Amino acid sequence: MHEHAYGPSETGTVVLDLGGDTGALIVYTGPDLHGREIEISRDDDRRVHSAVRERRVRDGSFHSAVYPDLPSGIYTVWWDDCTPAGTIPVHGGEIAEFAWPSSGFGAAG
Repeated sequence: MHEHAYGPSETGTVVLDLGGDTGALIVYTGPDLHGREIEISRDDDRRVHSAVRERRVRDGSFHSAVYPDLPSGIYTVWWDDCTPAGTIPVHGGEIAEFAWPSSGFGAAG
């Protein structure tokens, strides 16, 4: 898990190629995860990551990690190296949306 300092993403700066067997995934988080790289994987495929960034839109802003150009399938969103935060189906021609669990998820207790 890595963290980086990224500036905000303005409206229209993210391009998603949807269609056929290709979809996309957006993982919504809070601003506390800004810069964190969140990994996802499909089946036994290798993991890919995307950084959480502030996304500025006409009506305000939100934080998310965006995964464009994903083959259809069931994806695991990883909390850390060993713990899944959940799974989400991605379908061709569609954008799947996943809400990051509350900050208490995965905490030792």
